[in-house]
Amino acid sequence: MSINKVVDSAALAVADIPDAASIAVGGFGLCGNPMALITALLDAGARDLSIVSNNCGVDDWGLGLLLGAGRIRKMTSSYVGENKEFERRYLSGELELELTPQGSLAEKLRAGGSGIAAFFTQTGVGTQVADGGLPQRYHPDGSIAVASAAKQTQEFEVNGRMREFVLEPAISTDFALVHALRGDRHGNLVFNKSARNFSPLAAMAGRVCIAEVEELVEPGQIDPDAVHLPGVYVHRVVEVGGDIEKRIERRTVRTGAQGAN
Repeated sequence: MSINKVVDSAALAVADIPDAASIAVGGFGLCGNPMALITALLDAGARDLSIVSNNCGVDDWGLGLLLGAGRIRKMTSSYVGENKEFERRYLSGELELELTPQGSLAEKLRAGGSGIAAFFTQTGVGTQVADGGLPQRYHPDGSIAVASAAKQTQEFEVNGRMREFVLEPAISTDFALVHALRGDRHGNLVFNKSARNFSPLAAMAGRVCIAEVEELVEPGQIDPDAVHLPGVYVHRVVEVGGDIEKRIERRTVRTGAQGAN
């Protein structure tokens, strides 16, 4: 029996994402951003979204497009330093932020996709990550409206020493959006180098995963050993082609005598 998960367009792929949906989105900086799906979601008009992603793009690209249009209610991220609109909305009380250590964010997504409710980690012990008090939302006057709650901690013996760990809940979302280099009609995906980043983990965490692929191939054309994400995690596939725009967050070059060997 053949399972064909291909849909005709990005617009059709995201058409049922409702207001107030939670969405895990792949990408690191601007690398691996599912731009066709983000743009289609922007055009669809869904609002009050709760987004889980390493960062929120920049002001005019990536998730920054949704943010600038006022479509995002909450971000769960590990890095927010490249987006001025993000700073403005967060400090003015228009945006809620759950700031999460990067490794913990990755593991929370993986755990959510693996059916694991929570896990213990040493990351964040002795800080506001564990103790609570991190500002998640501000009042317009700059006072804290919502602060993070304290998390459960517990000691475990590790290599003969008792160490303290903090309990981190897993993350699962209503939808996931990812970009892949190649995919087949069954949803098996291959990511390109560092564009792999958070994408497999975000895909695992979404109850409905939508993948845009640069190249669509037939089942069997991807070597099983080359598959980065099995199709069991993917529900819809959209071919976007290889000529899509891919921006660089910061380009640094040397010119003149500095660049000469």
